[in-house]
Amino acid sequence: MPAPRIAMRKIKDVLRLKLDAGLSHEQIAATLRISKGVVTKYVGLAAAAGLDWPVVQTLDETALQQRLLSPSRCPRSHAQPDYGRMHQELRRKGMTLMLLWEEYQAEHADNQTYCYSQFCDGYRRFARKLKRSMRQIHRAGEKLFIDFAGPTLPLTGGGRAHVFVAALGASSYTFACATPRETMADWIGATVRALEFYGGVTQLIIPDNPKAMIADPDRYEPRSNDTVLDFARHYGTSVLPARTYSPQDKAKVESAVQVVERWILARLRHHHFATVHEVDEAMMPLLERLNHKLFQKLPGSRASTFALLDAPALQPLPAQRYEIAHFKMVRVNIDYHVEVDGHRYSVPHALVGQALEARITARAVEILHRGQRVACHVRSNQRGGFTSTAEHMPAAHRAHMEWTPQRLIHWGQGIGPATAATVTRLIEQHKHPEHGYRACLGLLSLSKRYGKSRLETACTLALQIGTCKYRDVRDILANNRDQNTPTPANDWISPDHHHVRGPGYYQ
Repeated sequence: MPAPRIAMRKIKDVLRLKLDAGLSHEQIAATLRISKGVVTKYVGLAAAAGLDWPVVQTLDETALQQRLLSPSRCPRSHAQPDYGRMHQELRRKGMTLMLLWEEYQAEHADNQTYCYSQFCDGYRRFARKLKRSMRQIHRAGEKLFIDFAGPTLPLTGGGRAHVFVAALGASSYTFACATPRETMADWIGATVRALEFYGGVTQLIIPDNPKAMIADPDRYEPRSNDTVLDFARHYGTSVLPARTYSPQDKAKVESAVQVVERWILARLRHHHFATVHEVDEAMMPLLERLNHKLFQKLPGSRASTFALLDAPALQPLPAQRYEIAHFKMVRVNIDYHVEVDGHRYSVPHALVGQALEARITARAVEILHRGQRVACHVRSNQRGGFTSTAEHMPAAHRAHMEWTPQRLIHWGQGIGPATAATVTRLIEQHKHPEHGYRACLGLLSLSKRYGKSRLETACTLALQIGTCKYRDVRDILANNRDQNTPTPANDWISPDHHHVRGPGYYQ
């Protein structure tokens, strides 16, 4: 009789390796040198008997044999769990089968219930009856799957309308819209519309590997392009493309695309559309019917499941809608400006010579240094023009920019009429007034060195001899000629000088 004892001991080892160590049937068969069929048989008997490893461990071989081979091990009076509802509950963040089993036990406290292992086995049998794509457990608010449908709709004016499809992982709540093409702008624009349709943002957005969005479709380390990363940063989400040649990674949207093709596109095949907007308008009522259609094997519909699971778990939308941005590397020229599309924009002068990144939208140009914004300007289409900010200039340049013809003439009047006339003539001598600024500022420096009264006298002498150059006024002061031959300030003024412009001319 020793053989049966050895066989039963191996059966106990089978249960230990399965229930405690978690090995596969193939690994257990290879370890104990028995067939996989034997392993499957006794693991199934243990599950039917409601045995887990802590219970098996306490049983001797005779008691274990009786529990496994007893014909009345599975009474039919157990309260049946609602596995369909539990399948949806498992999509909630933090939900486990253990918690659902405890709630099932509490709900049927007056009836006979399944033990935990039987409960789990029953759920797995239920899940195997569902479609393959629905057996994946997607957490509420976690993933949004996006893709374009294969079929397109013709437009009467030429061209075709492409159909973008999005589906939430937990509820399968579906969004669809039409786009003119499948460029990066179409992908991102349609995704923005999808997020606004859902009223929130998921933790992950999972596209296929379109060239318009994915710069490097590596199987293990895919890299999105800069615009897609900027879009994800704006919405506080992450874009994780599915693995190449792995449709199971996006089975949810594959199923949604198929449903949209059958329930929406097939119904529109005989319609005629002139624009993409008309296609959108025709799709909306069909999309609403699709989302309110009841599931076949699960309770509720896409809309009711969305309201129950996904909607409360979504992150809020940002205050502003995302605007498509392009990125370009630029270098700061010596005039502390960078060039974008032929127009020059100023940056802080301390960054001269450095390579920066320009973020370009339809309305603005942002300049980034190591990811931090250092300048922002309204975008200009004027090629060859300049857009400058005073704060970006060196102190000397800012001081120069603060001077205007009106301010210089008022400064000269504060000293005397001769000085004002000298400043006016200095400005008028040049085609552009700014060319005379430096000479006027030189006169200002002379007032600080020699005093205002001496400068006024020197300007009077200079005007008498027919000059207004800074160098001549400086020489008069340096040689003390203003002190040797004093002249009344108004001697040089005559009616012949009525053509001299006053500060009012520069208002």
